[in-house]
Amino acid sequence: MNKPISPSQHTPPLTQIGRPPPPSFEQAKNRRQKVRAAGLDPNYWYPVEYSKRVKPGQVMEVVFWRRSVALFRGQDGVLRAVENRCAHRQLKLSIGRVEDCQLVCPYHGWTYDGGGKLCKVPHELFGKPLPNITLRHYPVRERYGLVWIFFGEAARADSVAMPEIPELEGPKPWAKLLVDFTWKAHHSMIIDNVSDFTHAYLHRKFKPFTDSTLTDLRVEGDNVHVAYDTQVAAGPLMRHFVDRSRTNVNAMKLCYQYPYQWSDTDGKIKDWCFCLPIDEQTTRAFFLFYFDGFKIPFLPLKMPRQVMEPVLGIAKEAVFKPLLEEDGVACEAEQVGYNEHWNAPIAELNPAVHEFQALTIRKWESYLASAPAGDLRSFG
Repeated sequence: MNKPISPSQHTPPLTQIGRPPPPSFEQAKNRRQKVRAAGLDPNYWYPVEYSKRVKPGQVMEVVFWRRSVALFRGQDGVLRAVENRCAHRQLKLSIGRVEDCQLVCPYHGWTYDGGGKLCKVPHELFGKPLPNITLRHYPVRERYGLVWIFFGEAARADSVAMPEIPELEGPKPWAKLLVDFTWKAHHSMIIDNVSDFTHAYLHRKFKPFTDSTLTDLRVEGDNVHVAYDTQVAAGPLMRHFVDRSRTNVNAMKLCYQYPYQWSDTDGKIKDWCFCLPIDEQTTRAFFLFYFDGFKIPFLPLKMPRQVMEPVLGIAKEAVFKPLLEEDGVACEAEQVGYNEHWNAPIAELNPAVHEFQALTIRKWESYLASAPAGDLRSFG
């Protein structure tokens, strides 16, 4: 069976098909238009890459809502992140190199430290002092196998909590797997997708959930709690990876804990979805799954984490990636449809989706109302 082609691979740009683009957040006239143009508040911690992919002496570009950042690891093993431009001729520093713990522009060799301060110019200064230049820098952390950056006001970073996953800490952490995708879709479409169980038809092959009935919907501050009665992991392949003797697979709890999303099946099967908004129509989504109710197919005993994680690698390729790729195709197709029919009447039935979207809009409006002018220019 041929793999479906993502809509982004064959759809012509809007300018070629003669349709006006969707409205900006300020121009939007209804909830759907607003949520599909809203950004995410940068004053949270966002995962940007796997820790193991950023090796000492390596630099790479990461993007948050059109803002480019150079992420690099010094020879001391410490990660740093600075505004991705040389102040001299505006080349991206991510195409430069790391020397010791500093970042060097490839054009004239202007060198910046981890705080963004220009510390060396290796050519003649023509009798002038070294320019007093400091690029913006960003707090960076590593946790759960991911690199996290705080793109907002750096002074607030220490007071903003990161997602806490105690099951992955301590002497006996649960087995976990990480998978990510970059989809040509707005981040709100992904949140709608992962929290709305009315799309079981999309996954009729894998059946991660079936026969879902919404049993709870609560908005508590910046959290939208949802619960479904549903049959979890009922598919012909997925069911063999779940320890059904120890896990109640008849219900699931979910939460849009802005700007993240998580789910919980009987305290035994859990996951988080972290969205990195690249621009209005591109999102990198990181999925972190972790298990206590996971088992090796056709074996009756629960195995230790050291044994389970290689099996999870098999499950990742056989189940999790192809399942989530179905979501990606759907989200990208939804983005194409929205681009063409953004002014069509809204026909959304699930009340939970209304609350997800209302929360995203409210948080973006709050950010825009309080953001410094510089941030408005970059993120607005």
